[in-house]
This record gives sequence, C-alpha cells and structure tokens, in this order.
Amino acid sequence: MGYMKNLGVQKMLGSGPGGKTLKVTAWFFDAPAVLKAVDTGTIKVLSKFGAFVRRTMKSSIRKRKRYSNPGDPPSSHVGLLKDFIFFSFDPQNRSVVIGPEKLNAKIGSTPEALEYGGSNVIATYRKRKVVSKHTVNIKARPYARPALEKELPKLPEMWRNSVKSKA
Repeated sequence: MGYMKNLGVQKMLGSGPGGKTLKVTAWFFDAPAVLKAVDTGTIKVLSKFGAFVRRTMKSSIRKRKRYSNPGDPPSSHVGLLKDFIFFSFDPQNRSVVIGPEKLNAKIGSTPEALEYGGSNVIATYRKRKVVSKHTVNIKARPYARPALEKELPKLPEMWRNSVKSKA
C-alpha cells in the first residue's frame, strides 16, 4: 500500500455554539516499509560512496620505480598496497569501511605509516626466515584522506532521492 496509509477521521473541535466539526484526513507512515526503504537506500548510497573513494585511492597511487615526495600519494613498486584496497558496508554500524587490507606481515604497519608518517620495521629474509630487522622513518604520503576529501562533496547528491517507494 506504500509508505503512508490514509485514515479518515472526524474530530470535534471546540464546544462553542454551532458544534463545529473539522474533517481531518490523518496520514501516518507505514513504519516497516519506511525503515526498509531507508535501509536499502543507506546500503546503496554508502556502498556507492565506498566504491568511489576506493577508486580514487587506487588511482592516486602510481606504479613507478622512484619514490614519491613526502605529502604526495605513495608510489607502488610491487603493487600490494594498490591491489589490496577494499571497501565494505558494515550493517551493524550502518557505515562503510574503506582502506587497505592487513596482509600477513608480522611486523610493521606500512599503510598506516604511509598515511600518517612514522616508523616502520623492515625485515630482510633469507630462505623465508628473518635474518635482520631495522627501523625506518617514513614521512607522510597520504592517499586515503585526500581521496575521502575529494569524494565527500558528492555524498549529499547521492543521498538525494535514495529512499524510494516500491509502489
């Protein structure tokens, strides 16, 4: 029947002479249908937004041999950072999570160090065993925040008309 149901109601107003009556047609929202439409719209909008931010993050990371300048998005030498950026709608928090997947590295957190700057542990391997470790300082090369800031102005337009009637 749609989001709203029509109730014809006659209500007595006032107790003055003439016994005025006012015919009121009251409308109310069909709560389950509205909530379902809002949930569907939220999932669509946030998933679309997550895809846009992910695409912008990945396209900002250039594959090249040289290192990027501090303050610019990082360069991709192997391709792991660029290939492991994902997004997912979190239904419990009704939000979208966008960012690089944590790989099997047992030491260091390179994506975080690239985004904010900081130190990271670099390991040297021989025959799949760590033979030495040393700490390096990494200057910030943000790629997630600029992508979010670039796509954020598009979000209000995505919300426009996102809740739609099935009828």
